[in-house]
Amino acid sequence: MATERTTIHTLIQKKKDGEKIAAVTAYDYPFAEIADEAGMDIVLVGDSLGIVVQGEETTLPVTMDQMVYHTRLVSRAVKKALVVGDMPFLSYQAGIEDAVRNAGRFVQEGFAQAVKLEGGAGVLDQVSAISRAGIPVMGHLGLTPQSVHQMGGYKVQARSPAEGDKLLADARALEEAGVFAIILEGIPARLAKRATQSVSVPTIGIGAGPHCDGQVLVLHDLLGLFVKFSPKFVKRYANLREESLKALRHYRSEVLSGEFPTDQHSF
Repeated sequence: MATERTTIHTLIQKKKDGEKIAAVTAYDYPFAEIADEAGMDIVLVGDSLGIVVQGEETTLPVTMDQMVYHTRLVSRAVKKALVVGDMPFLSYQAGIEDAVRNAGRFVQEGFAQAVKLEGGAGVLDQVSAISRAGIPVMGHLGLTPQSVHQMGGYKVQARSPAEGDKLLADARALEEAGVFAIILEGIPARLAKRATQSVSVPTIGIGAGPHCDGQVLVLHDLLGLFVKFSPKFVKRYANLREESLKALRHYRSEVLSGEFPTDQHSF
């Protein structure tokens, strides 16, 4: 029997039913296939690829062409999860026309089912316009990496009561503008709980505590592939970097010693 595809309505129903939502990033075909087979509800093609795949210091250099390319790779592999394309820096901030056109590229060229963009009050017009174009939109509040220079680094956000109130207002405004879910990143757990209770759409936490409707992590972080730095909120479920290093050293050793290939690996 074919497995039913996850949709935005599936996720909203999960919140109503009190079921948690599992999400992870992916940037290529093999890992996207694994994530889908593992039962992820959402596979996010994050602009975090700038850091964990391209080796950049921030997500800011990532382009639309790069995001569309990686989203297409992921979409080829995923059969069940909702594929969300992450709109990169300056793909939507400059205005509504750019936002709709670039969101459309994720769907038309990248085969995504939804897009994600960062920000609150400042992007409501873009969210509304993209939604009116028939493209589901996921919001993103709190620590928004595309604003890293404005925030003065990757720091926990909305610690003060006033900042917390603004985030709650932004969450409600995003819901009204038409988002189907909101990522909450790098904020106090108690604030994330209030935000989750204040909107009817699912909240997906990353460094926002246990009270969100779901969680997302960067694939390379949770698998131990990216070790340059590790945020407090990351839990490593494997150490694939060490396993890969061990395997490659073993391979090299056998090549140098003549142990590989053998007759078993020859025609």
